[in-house]
Parts: sequence; C-alpha cells; structure tokens
Amino acid sequence: MGSVRWAFRCGSWTPSRSDWLLAARCIQREEKDRIGQFVFAKDAKSAMAGRLLLRKFVCEKMEVPWSEIRLDRSPRGKPYLAAPLKVGLDSEPEQPAWSFNVSHQGDYAVLAADQGRQVGVDIMKTTVPGSSSVPEFFRIMTRQFTAYEWSVIQSAGSEDQQLTAFYRHWALKESFIKAIGTGLGFNLQRVEFHLSSGPLAQGRALRQTKMHLDEEEEEDWVFEESLLDGDHHVAVALGPQDKAGSEALPPPSTFTLLSFSDLIASASPLTEEDSDYWDSFKMKAESPQRQRDTQASK
Repeated sequence: MGSVRWAFRCGSWTPSRSDWLLAARCIQREEKDRIGQFVFAKDAKSAMAGRLLLRKFVCEKMEVPWSEIRLDRSPRGKPYLAAPLKVGLDSEPEQPAWSFNVSHQGDYAVLAADQGRQVGVDIMKTTVPGSSSVPEFFRIMTRQFTAYEWSVIQSAGSEDQQLTAFYRHWALKESFIKAIGTGLGFNLQRVEFHLSSGPLAQGRALRQTKMHLDEEEEEDWVFEESLLDGDHHVAVALGPQDKAGSEALPPPSTFTLLSFSDLIASASPLTEEDSDYWDSFKMKAESPQRQRDTQASK
C-alpha cells in the first residue's frame, strides 16, 4: 500500500516575485484569499506550502489532474478531496482509500499520507516560552497531560530536555486528534502516550510508542516519530487498517525534504496573475518581533 512523507522548509524560503505569484495562481481562489489575510509573511509561506503539498499529493499519487482538484475542509478543519468524488477507472480493482493530512509549525510544512488507514500528522518546534518560565508554562498546561506523562516530561533532565519531551508528547496527541478529526472538544487526558525507549535521531523514524485510550492500550493504532532537525519533532498517527486493505505496514520512513521546484513540478495555474498579491506580501513583516528577537539571540 502507498505511503508518503514529505516536508518543505518554508522558514528559509524567500520566494521571488515570480515564484510567489505562480504559487498563488496554482491554488484555489478562496485559499489564496485566506493566505493573503495573514499578518506575517512566515504564516503566509507556511500556509501556501501546505496547500501546494496537498495538491501535489492528490495530483501525483491519486492521479487527479491539477485543474480538477477541489479541496475543502471538514467542520473541524481537516482537509479532504471534495472533487472529483470518484478517483480511478471503473475497471480497476478497488484500492484502499488514501488518507492525508498536513501540518506546519516552526520552520517546516509537512504532509503524511497512507492507503487504508486514517492519518494525522503534527510537527512541533521546541521553543522556549516567551512570557513565562518553564515551570509556569507547564503549570498553565497541566490539564493537557496525564500524571504519568508529566512524570516523564519533568524527569527528562534540564529545562531544555523537559521542553523537548513536552513538545514530543504534544505532537503525538495532536497527531491522534487530527487523525480522528475531533478537534478542540476532545479531552486530552483520555489519551496517554508511553514513549519508545530508543532515542529519536535525525535520519530514522521510530514506531515503538504506544497509546492508551481511557487507560486501555490501543493496539490497532500506530505512531511514527522522527526529527527533521534538532528542533523539529514530527508525529504521524495511523489508525486501524481499513477492511479493504490487508497488507502489513511497510517499515517507517523518514520525511523527504522537497524544494519549491518539487512543490510545483506538476502544478498548473488556476487563476490569472495578480500583481497586487506580491505587493501585499512584500509589505508583511516576517514574524512577530518577539520571535525575531528569540531567533537573533540563538
């Protein structure tokens, strides 16, 4: 069965005028308008990369012509293919359905997709809380984790190591929530993660972490974890296998880093060029001042 793991480093992407205007032409008009409303360029670039990742995936892996792709969002915000409703020829044997999800945070946008299983992906960058100490930040977030999870987080070592453990747990929880499409109404304390004993390292993906739901281990759920770099942790949640699929999961794979040329390799423009869109983008600050100060101090 098919499996896709793609990443794009939008934090270091400095689009030219022609690149930005081409990207804007290759997504749906309402998404272009939504991205144009972001205050900061960093957020606009992340959202643009996310939309291009989705369309590239549907075009190249689901074999839907770029111009026919119609993406929409569920009431909880999860992207799905709204049109065409039927993909593939009637004469083809039924294949397990694709599930896909995107996430963007920190310096990356990522996409994960699999056939025959529900997919959720979340990326988190380990960052120091801007307006409070680490202990105060943890106190504010107390209700998001179980007592066991807090014991693991707070016994991780230094404050930096505790923050790394915190964001690792957070990415795992978010990946599960995104896979089931529940959103903010889900009580995160119902879910408890028991981390793999092996350390995470760049260049490999681990699949040993286990999830307990309502204090019972969920053996049908699989979680993949990997590092894009020293600061960015990615978690992929894979739900129980669909009835249409019977193949075993392939070994976990790391994320393939794409260039902008890769993102638009199969793209075709959907709208006319809008030069004002570039002028608006160039007027945006890259990120909030506090984020710029934090990055400058590293």
